[in-house]
Amino acid sequence: MNYRMAQHVELLERDGNCFLVSKTPLRALRLNRSLADLVGRGPDGSPISASESETGVMEQLVKKGFMERLQNSSQLPATLPEITVVVPVKDRADELRRCLASLARLSYPQDKLQVIVVDDGSLDDSPLVAREFGALLVPSGGCGRGPAAARNVGAARATGEILAFIDSDCSASIAWLDQLIPSFNDPAMAAVGGQVDGMCTESAVDRYEAVMSSLSIGNRERIGNSGHDTFYLPSCNLLVRRSAFNSAGGFKDEMHVGEDVDLTWRLRDQGWSIAYLPVGNVLHEHRSSIRSFMSRRFDYGTSEGLLQLLHPQRRKQMVIPPLLALVLALALTAPFAGWWPLLLAAIVLAADAVATKVRLSRRQLPISFTSIIGGRLRALGSLLYYLCYHLVRYYATPLLLIALFVPGSWSWLLPLAALLCAAGVDYVIKKPKLTFVCYTIVYLLEQLAYGAGVFWGCLSRKCFASYRVVIFRQMEQAA
Repeated sequence: MNYRMAQHVELLERDGNCFLVSKTPLRALRLNRSLADLVGRGPDGSPISASESETGVMEQLVKKGFMERLQNSSQLPATLPEITVVVPVKDRADELRRCLASLARLSYPQDKLQVIVVDDGSLDDSPLVAREFGALLVPSGGCGRGPAAARNVGAARATGEILAFIDSDCSASIAWLDQLIPSFNDPAMAAVGGQVDGMCTESAVDRYEAVMSSLSIGNRERIGNSGHDTFYLPSCNLLVRRSAFNSAGGFKDEMHVGEDVDLTWRLRDQGWSIAYLPVGNVLHEHRSSIRSFMSRRFDYGTSEGLLQLLHPQRRKQMVIPPLLALVLALALTAPFAGWWPLLLAAIVLAADAVATKVRLSRRQLPISFTSIIGGRLRALGSLLYYLCYHLVRYYATPLLLIALFVPGSWSWLLPLAALLCAAGVDYVIKKPKLTFVCYTIVYLLEQLAYGAGVFWGCLSRKCFASYRVVIFRQMEQAA
């Protein structure tokens, strides 16, 4: 198994002692010499190959957040597996033509590929396009049954060992399959997803989606197996071992959104692993108008209620250390109570930093007082961001109504501050090709649409568990 040090983690040596130090969150772990030598094989985040006997201790470091697990190999297997590509379609002849043309250009051997197009009752030329490219055309068994049901129909006709799902409004890169298939060298790997990029950049929504789409997971590898976190893989760029897909029961036919979340969570619950790799790119034609963009975000939001019923153990988690919560609460009262809460917050933060420095010094951990203060401030900033993001994500509509209809300056101060905090942090990190004002407007529209969808989905299913948040006092308690 391959590993690497997590972001913001470094290996330090002081007076013959070795430590793993995480800057965000601020933590340190003393290592014995043999473990330090093992971790030292991967300086500057390069991969570390661990033997079977070393895997156990590396997995402990993964759980503590000091290491990340990587895919076993980037080399194609000696015997290439047969792959069935499944493309659901309904009234998208032009998009389907573009998608199938990209599949014809794949570098993966064409004699190892089976392409199935599942038509969900199209009234345009989609069936003709499928036949033109030599794909196996299969009817979904109805009209408008949805992509989940269509994919299941395609999977039932598949002959390949690996199922590769791509949507009709996507185009695959030439190396799509070559870059993702090596992950299946691990017999425990059930599903692998690749990077999803935006196809268009003309409109403000296109440029927003380029960095904020829920289909794009990021630029770092991720692996999920056990645990109750919410990591999943989008179905528009998803490879699944057919035996695992069948054992899990495939997609749920009745789900028109969130079906990929449900499937990958069920695979993990069965003991399989899933992985995301920032390679194997496909281009996705996002909805580019404000109306279609908000409609889709509303649809995504409605899935939360059903997903909570299907997976009650996977709840939202938030780490809120009591002392940082106290400091933040004091700081937030300053606009209403004067300067003294800020002074008290500074005193509490400084006293905590001194106490932390004393504890670390007794354990001979090499972290300076300046680093401790910096770590506490970063943790405080992170806590503020996540609280603001949660407020905007799930309560944007009621906060906006309060601001509009409740008299007094305080009624708009909280919504505006929460929006600017959440949007500002995401703007700095994501670096969209938009002005901050334009980005913030689209950001707000997304949260309004998604939050409304969550409420409607929960109301229609009479289950509001999606609004519950499991709060932990420290990072190690979170699953």
